[in-house]
Amino acid sequence: MQNHGIGSWPARRARSTPHRTALLHEGRATGYAGLHDRVTRLAHLLRAHGVQRGDRVAFLGPNHPAFLEALFAAGLLGAVFVPLNTRLAPPELRHQLRDSGSRLLLTVRHPGAPGLDDCVEVLEAEGETYETLLSGSPDDPVDQPVGPDDLCMIMYTSGTGGTPKGAALTHGNILWNSLNVLVDADLTADEITLVSAPLFHTAALNMTCLPTLLKGGTAVLESAFDPARTLELIQRRGITCLFGVPAMYDALADAPGWDGADLGSLRTLICGGAPVPARTVRRYLDRGLAFLQGYGMTEASPGVLLLGRNDAVSHAGSAGVPHFFTDVRLLGPDGAPAGPGEPGEVLVAGPNVTAGYWGRPGETAAAFHDGHWFRSGDLATVDADGRYRLVDRLKDVYISGGENVCPAEVEEALLDHPAVAECAVFGVPDARWGEVGRAVVVLRPGRTTDPGELLAHLDGRLARYKIPKSVVLADALPRNGAGKLLKSALRNAHGQH
Repeated sequence: MQNHGIGSWPARRARSTPHRTALLHEGRATGYAGLHDRVTRLAHLLRAHGVQRGDRVAFLGPNHPAFLEALFAAGLLGAVFVPLNTRLAPPELRHQLRDSGSRLLLTVRHPGAPGLDDCVEVLEAEGETYETLLSGSPDDPVDQPVGPDDLCMIMYTSGTGGTPKGAALTHGNILWNSLNVLVDADLTADEITLVSAPLFHTAALNMTCLPTLLKGGTAVLESAFDPARTLELIQRRGITCLFGVPAMYDALADAPGWDGADLGSLRTLICGGAPVPARTVRRYLDRGLAFLQGYGMTEASPGVLLLGRNDAVSHAGSAGVPHFFTDVRLLGPDGAPAGPGEPGEVLVAGPNVTAGYWGRPGETAAAFHDGHWFRSGDLATVDADGRYRLVDRLKDVYISGGENVCPAEVEEALLDHPAVAECAVFGVPDARWGEVGRAVVVLRPGRTTDPGELLAHLDGRLARYKIPKSVVLADALPRNGAGKLLKSALRNAHGQH
């Protein structure tokens, strides 16, 4: 084959394990030979819609076989896949479609998709009409030369500037991250991985789903996470591997039937998005289950650090050690390497790390130290055994339920309200979501409003997870003599109530 990218994976799997089940979705099983056939036909269909090498193909919808079929089909053509977050508001979706220059948008069960046809051609990738188009497409092989340095996907991630940036991930980035997972998490060919976290997020796609398919296992796709159904699927399908954020694992352990559920098939529990609380670790250890706790970022495809299951208790709170093919160093505030126990910014390098942001050369250059060390914006310490512990974030981005939220983006939307003079948003601890947003708002002289009206103003403008859970009305925001907002003083004044 000329194609050495991930688009060739279904064909390579079909020639070695054609009859193994690749995907399970809503009771429908798709073998690797069947997946290869559908991906090939979809590649021809995309080409019939004008998609060529380098063109961007977007996808909007829940976890569904069509998501993966579109990813692989784009890879066959040398095109670039753009997964969109289903929780985004229409203006946010339009921005990402236009920013990426997407030529075609494939959608599944998304009510807002037809309204996006003013900026992109929309094709519903499910239903009788679509299946007719697919079955009528040629099935002759598609084998374009695609290499590890060719662009595979653009995944949007929140940035401190308020506008999401597209991390440009190559086929090599995705492959090396998958190899990291296979080496460090010991996934096997008989893996049955439940994928209920959204595939448009890098962790669900690249830490569990794609490594499972590379190894020849089965990915069980669920359109949404439901604790009771998860327990039922573990027992009925013999699920061996799970991924989730801490809030998902807590919800699972709180579900009726947890105490009596047969969890004997589970081997690998991968948790990311936030540190796993000690109480959560204990609840799973009581059932004989230990976590692989990870730290990563979209720009690293996403794996950076991993704490092995054997260290889940003895090093609870640690983010672990670098993935096998990934390197990490800490940069002190003086620009010199941070010593043991000293906090420093996490820098990441390796074949899984992006070369930069789509269409943003200035921000790409600023994101790297010495040309190839990606600056995470996170502070950590490292102990004498080489285990890293995250201690703070240089960036103001906070994480709510595994979703990055950029305060500047929320603040910009709040400032559109006629009564708002200035505002600041930051994350506060939350038992369920890890962190939620709190907005501190200063009103214009003579104007009145209330927190409920301000939150209603954001509804429809921002994804719901970005909307703060509380609003505090204040007389002023704390600033220094130069007028710079003092976030630490803001948190001290308004973060406790």
